[in-house]
Amino acid sequence: MQTIPEYDRLIGEAEGVPLVGWEFGWQDGRAVGFDPSWSFPHLARPLVRRASSLLDLDTGGGELLAELAPLPRHTVAVESWAPNTPVARDRLTPFGVSVVTELPGGENEFDVVLSRHGRLPADDIARLLTPGGTVLTQQVGSGDLAELNAALGAPPPYSKRWTAADAVTALEAAGLEVTDVREERPEVAFHDVGAIVYQLRAVPWQVRDFSTQRYDRELRRIDAMIRTAGQFKVTAHRFLVAARRS
Repeated sequence: MQTIPEYDRLIGEAEGVPLVGWEFGWQDGRAVGFDPSWSFPHLARPLVRRASSLLDLDTGGGELLAELAPLPRHTVAVESWAPNTPVARDRLTPFGVSVVTELPGGENEFDVVLSRHGRLPADDIARLLTPGGTVLTQQVGSGDLAELNAALGAPPPYSKRWTAADAVTALEAAGLEVTDVREERPEVAFHDVGAIVYQLRAVPWQVRDFSTQRYDRELRRIDAMIRTAGQFKVTAHRFLVAARRS
C-alpha cells in the first residue's frame, strides 16, 4: 500500500474541510494566538442586555449572536455573502433574529450596533443608531498576517491602511463620540502547513489568487520551516473601537 507523503496529506486534509460561517474550530491547536487581550463577547454582552434593539453587521454564520443570547426582541443581522446567509438564518431564526443581506434603510432604529471583523460604514451606523446608542467593533487591521504574504511572495493583504486611528477618524467624521480604543498585534503560530492552507481558504482576501497549486513551492518551503522549528510565526493585527451617538 502506497503511503501518502505527510505534506500531501496535510494539504489534502485542509482543502477538504467545509467552509461554513466563521467557525474556525478546525484550527484549534494548529493555529494559536489570534485573540487579543480583550474579549469582544465579554464587552458586547452588557450592551446587548441593556438594549431593546440590536444590529449585527456581517454576522457570518451567526456564531457571535447565538453566543450573546438572549437577544433584544428587535434584532437584525446583516450577511451578504451568499454561502453564509442560509447558515446564519438556520442558526438565528430560533432566536427571533431577522437575517437580511443589505443594511436597513431607516434611521434611529438600533440601540446597539456590533461589527466583529465586519464592515464599518460609519455614516450608515450613525444613521441607524438611536440617540445615545452605541457601536462596538473589533476590526482586522491592514497589517494582519503580512509576514505570511511575504513568505508566499504574494502582495500585501490590504491596499489601504486600516488601523484604529483610521476607524476613529471615520466614526468621528460621522458625528459619533469615541469612548474606547484598543489596538494590539498578537503573535500567531501555525503548527502545520495545513493550518495555513485552511486560513487562506477561509479568508480569501488575504492572498486573493491563492491555490495550493499556484503556491506549491512556497508552501513546501514553509512546511520545511515548520518541521525544523515546530511552528511558523506571524503577527495578527486587531483593534477595537467603541463610540456613541449623542
